Formats: sequence, C-alpha cells, structure tokens
Amino acid sequence: MTDKVPQSQPNNPLHGIKLADILDYLVDYYGWAELGILIDIRCFNNNPTIKSSLKFLRQTPWARDKVERLYLETIEK
Repeated sequence: MTDKVPQSQPNNPLHGIKLADILDYLVDYYGWAELGILIDIRCFNNNPTIKSSLKFLRQTPWARDKVERLYLETIEK
C-alpha cells in the first residue's frame, strides 16, 4: 500500500483558493458597480449576488478566467 500525497501546484497561484473566496475579495475590494465596469458581464451589473455570480462563473470558463486574472492583478498591487 502506498500513501497518496496530494500533488502541489507551485506554478499555480490560485491553487487552494476557492472561487467564492476570490469573488468575495473582489466585491469587497471594488464593489459590484466597479466590478461590473472592469468585467462587463450581466451577473455583475443586473441585481448582482454572490450566488448568481458563482453559478454563472462556474458554467462560463471565459468569464471565470477574467475574474481570476483580475484577482491576481489586484493582489499584486
């Protein structure tokens, strides 16, 4: 028997960070209005909620990619 050790991802700065945590951080940092300007998607501009935005982002890879890139740019500041 061998023990399974989780593989680390040293080159992935998002490893271990949940999408919900990323979105919470961005909403706290920018607010919905500015976030909707920076990433022009309906779930940020029309009655935004964390729940509806997470649902959309989990189903839409291009939008999730934009959110993740904005998060990385924001935490580098």
